[in-house]
Amino acid sequence: MPPSLPIYMDNASTTRTDPRVVEAMLPYFSEIYGNSASRNHCFGWDAEHAVNTARRQAADLIGAGPKEIIWTSGATESNNLAIKGAARMYAKAPAGESGRGHIITAIHEHKAVIDPCKRLEREGFDVTWLEPGEDGLITRAMIEAALREDTILVTIMWANNELGTINEIPAIGALCHERGVVLHTDATQWVGKMPTNVETDNIDLLSFSGHKIYGPNGVGALYVRRRRPRIRLEAMIDGGGHERGMRSGTLNVAGIVGMGAACALCSAEMDAEGERLFQLRTRLERSLVDSMDVVQINGNIEKRLPHITNISFGFVEGESLMMGIKDIACSSGSACTSASLEPSYVLKALGVGDELAHSSLRLSLGRWTTQEEVDYASLQIREAVEHLRAMSPLYDLHNEGIDISTIEWDAH
Repeated sequence: MPPSLPIYMDNASTTRTDPRVVEAMLPYFSEIYGNSASRNHCFGWDAEHAVNTARRQAADLIGAGPKEIIWTSGATESNNLAIKGAARMYAKAPAGESGRGHIITAIHEHKAVIDPCKRLEREGFDVTWLEPGEDGLITRAMIEAALREDTILVTIMWANNELGTINEIPAIGALCHERGVVLHTDATQWVGKMPTNVETDNIDLLSFSGHKIYGPNGVGALYVRRRRPRIRLEAMIDGGGHERGMRSGTLNVAGIVGMGAACALCSAEMDAEGERLFQLRTRLERSLVDSMDVVQINGNIEKRLPHITNISFGFVEGESLMMGIKDIACSSGSACTSASLEPSYVLKALGVGDELAHSSLRLSLGRWTTQEEVDYASLQIREAVEHLRAMSPLYDLHNEGIDISTIEWDAH
């Protein structure tokens, strides 16, 4: 008996809010509805207590102190505050001048890191854009080779959102601390899925978001180290001095309560959940790779998150493949760029050709993914690929042993 359709396999984009999280949030819409900044009455006190409880829950998940958690609207805002705030705070020249400082990042980061870095370039900062190897990884050695005397900030994601590949963040952090350089990591895909300790992992600034860990949309957090060293940021939003002056604005109490509850659930269930998802992903990949030729898993096979796989299918047109599996909710790249007809810039950064990048699927499993759903999705993908290849003259040539790349096509 097939599972209920459609099947959701786009958890790297957003996750369903856990019903236990919703239950925790509900009182803060209509019963405990005070402004957490109101210090004159019990409505405000109750809201502030809830915010601080959630702050502890978020801090516990990443091995931080509660006062090191700054609430934001999500990881995009957290990234902007961390990158722009640190760069401008530690700048070596006034605004508008060149030589303001050197920043290191990578070309296959999320757009929420790439675009702030491009803006800083326009403000006079010098940015080094690292290129990953074919495995998609950024290593300590790469960072060490790029460091300069005027380097003020390194911003590298912990786990890639399209590939699931895991960068050498603890080692990079140790290097940055040796050189007196601030390290920021976009840990949106990592936090809640893998064990995190910002102290032993040598992290100064860390971004994460509620809707990637079965919490609500529209709420996120930024970890800001308070000691050894104390990290300072220039605020992006002014108006009231909320969140230690780093992020003014009335707090989303219900959303924050939800994110705190989601963090607590991840702390309790992460290990068992990770093992279950690893087994399901392995089953999915084996079913696809073992049953068809010209199938490629993108990125490092070993160093990746347990719930994400990015697979390319040769001799298949990407949009047609997506239409052929319309009952399976997945993506061909980041949710932030899925409207583009261009092949994934992340896959292109790894050297994957345009045609193969176009025919790639990111399948990301989650808390409610079942074995029955994995088996059904695998079957549907295989049938769609086989159907499209049956109509492909290029696949016929491949089966005849002809190397397509050696063919000189007549322009007429």
